[in-house]
Amino acid sequence: MASEKKERVGIVGVGRMGLAMLKHLVKKGYTVTACDVSADALKNAREAGAAVAESPAALAKQCDFVILGVGYTDEVEAVVYGPGGLLANLASGSIIAVSSTTSPTTVQAIAKEGAPKGIGVLDAPICRGRFAADEGTLLALVGGEPDVVARGRAVYGSFCSDYAHLGDVGHGQVGKTMNNLLLWISAVGLIEAGRLAETTGIDLVKLREALLMSSGASDALKEWDMISFTWALKDMQIVADMTDRAGLSLPITGAIKELVKDARRIKATSAPRWTGVRSQ
Repeated sequence: MASEKKERVGIVGVGRMGLAMLKHLVKKGYTVTACDVSADALKNAREAGAAVAESPAALAKQCDFVILGVGYTDEVEAVVYGPGGLLANLASGSIIAVSSTTSPTTVQAIAKEGAPKGIGVLDAPICRGRFAADEGTLLALVGGEPDVVARGRAVYGSFCSDYAHLGDVGHGQVGKTMNNLLLWISAVGLIEAGRLAETTGIDLVKLREALLMSSGASDALKEWDMISFTWALKDMQIVADMTDRAGLSLPITGAIKELVKDARRIKATSAPRWTGVRSQ
């Protein structure tokens, strides 16, 4: 059975996260092929024990399970569609695993196009960040057909300590989007709470230690020094698209979308010093 053999794994996008995932796969005995627009990224992948391919089409001819780790929706679509893309070049029975953060409708469209070709889609965005990728303790939020999810579990088990099946294709991205929405709500709140607290002369480090023992605790407060807001606007644009499609009025969500634009600058220059560390 397909689930009992080692997949021939491809990774498109072997930057900071993708390279860490690749290393775990190689360590677990998988044959891995990497593709990236960056020559330096491909060099790092080769040194880590992977083969390299010059294009998604070339990678598709060597793999039957391809993980997408590119950053943006237009990059996902460029890799998947067209004569040089994965759908046109993967064999029937292959899987495209979308670990990029994108919209639910994007992965659903890929699944619809792949079905007549016998190509399955694993909707599998990942959480917990780069240090978890190094440690192999990522969380995958997964949507897909049961057989596809089962095949993915073995592959993702190489670099994920947790693998949560949330439902159909699209539901993985819904899970990641809700996770990110709650993260940015917390992170923006910490800027405002920190600014207010600072006006009183309180020691923010001591306050943080106390809040982490109370109902004000959050992962954003725990990992404050790691919050950069780099991907926040992209995440909130996905939320906004979902909100518009659903015809919902969500004022707090709309406000967070606007606030994260300035939050990236604030965090980098003048953020509240919750841990006593100056902004870098």
